[in-house]
Amino acid sequence: MAKQDYYAVLGVQRDATEADLKKAYRRLAMKYHPDRNPDDATAEKNFKEAKEAYEVLADSQKRAAYDQFGHAGVDSAQGMGGGAGAGFGDIFGDIFGDIFGGGGRQGGPVRGADLQYQLNLSLEDAVRGTESRVRVPTYVRCTPCAGSGAKPGTVPASCGTCNGRGQVRMQQGFFSIQQTCPHCRGSGTVISSPCKDCGGQGRVQKTKTLQVKVPAGVDEGDQIRLAGEGEVSSGGGSTGDLYVQIHLEDHSIFSRDGDNLYCEVPVSFATATLGGNLDIPTLGGRANLKIPPESQSEQVFRLRGKGVKNVRNGVVGDLYCKMKLETPVNLTRKQKELLSEFDQSTSEGGDRHRPREDSWTGKLKSFFGDIVS
Repeated sequence: MAKQDYYAVLGVQRDATEADLKKAYRRLAMKYHPDRNPDDATAEKNFKEAKEAYEVLADSQKRAAYDQFGHAGVDSAQGMGGGAGAGFGDIFGDIFGDIFGGGGRQGGPVRGADLQYQLNLSLEDAVRGTESRVRVPTYVRCTPCAGSGAKPGTVPASCGTCNGRGQVRMQQGFFSIQQTCPHCRGSGTVISSPCKDCGGQGRVQKTKTLQVKVPAGVDEGDQIRLAGEGEVSSGGGSTGDLYVQIHLEDHSIFSRDGDNLYCEVPVSFATATLGGNLDIPTLGGRANLKIPPESQSEQVFRLRGKGVKNVRNGVVGDLYCKMKLETPVNLTRKQKELLSEFDQSTSEGGDRHRPREDSWTGKLKSFFGDIVS
């Protein structure tokens, strides 16, 4: 008897994706599974056909051979040791997982929880690196019972429900699945005489003091992992980790963006006009910034290598200084007179002294002239 077309068996088009194939097979497997259709020869036949079709089409090499040569091509590929394809156990394991939340997975002691601690650092400490002492509330192993949870002098007994395996087999209709033992919660043991200090948990609450070494160059949001410094498991599993997350405090002078630092420098009108030298603070000490004559407000100057050393690649960033022109305040009458005279003299020079103002004035005249016409 000739075999049916594999695509027709699964009820999909020939350009069906892998997801389409899996969805179609799962639907047929659920419908025709022998456990669901006892003593039904037709259902068993349909189930086997769906399984065979999926195993071929889910394997890229077998599918290519089938598309080109039909069933003969698949038989030839299998004879030459073609790919194994997706087995029944794999696909039905997916079905079990979807329906029962991963019932096929093995249980066992649960790992202790990871902890997170926010460490506030000044910009200086983050840039140069530091060591900081932190206090972390957590669970630690109970000393009297050595973490067993049993009263000193006694030991936990093997769980009678799962016979120490931590797993029990449950029947869900025609499915038989394995679950974590509800009595011992996967540990495989029960405690008849719990430790008084920890109440049988094998752990107690405590605030630990730890020394954290912060490498130079860390930035906002970076995390330092301290392996094994998290919570101790209550079921004999491994200890969790502690993640120290860096938070940078605001700085009175600098702001940071990656490896670069930024600051604003107040400059007097005279210095901006005539030029001069300013002492600039950096995280490594003082630096000299040369202001060229006729500098304008908001002009930015870069000091190379005065930023932050990258914690990963060692490249040092730059310091960017934005010039902020400071308008004089609280002037005396004499100062005001001198300033007025100076303003008058530069105004008479037009765009020679005030190119921006003169250009702006010309644009205004043109703009209002256009409106009037």
